[in-house]
Amino acid sequence: MIAGIGFRTAATPASILDALDRAGAAEARHLALPAVKASHPAVQALVAQGYRITEISAADLAIPATLTESTASRAAHGTGSVAEACALLVLGPGAWLVAPRAVSADGMATAALALKGKTE
Repeated sequence: MIAGIGFRTAATPASILDALDRAGAAEARHLALPAVKASHPAVQALVAQGYRITEISAADLAIPATLTESTASRAAHGTGSVAEACALLVLGPGAWLVAPRAVSADGMATAALALKGKTE
């Protein structure tokens, strides 16, 4: 299990954790995110709490098909959903999204849960 995350510059650790909770990924301790966001203070705070991160290159974000199609995400990152693309890319072929990405209550972060293997 892995959760992909996307977030705005103003996001806090609470924003990201809320998005994870809304995505059904509150238990996920492995997060995938765009490499350009890895040094963000919110991410570093989560790393300090024991979260493991995997960085995804900007070029790879456009590879997987996503369930969500955000115009802003497509324009900025070349993908319909940063969170969904990140989660799928880490798990590779055979990965699937549990549901479309979820948005935090403050609108600052998104998260999507991906699994690999049987869909049952």
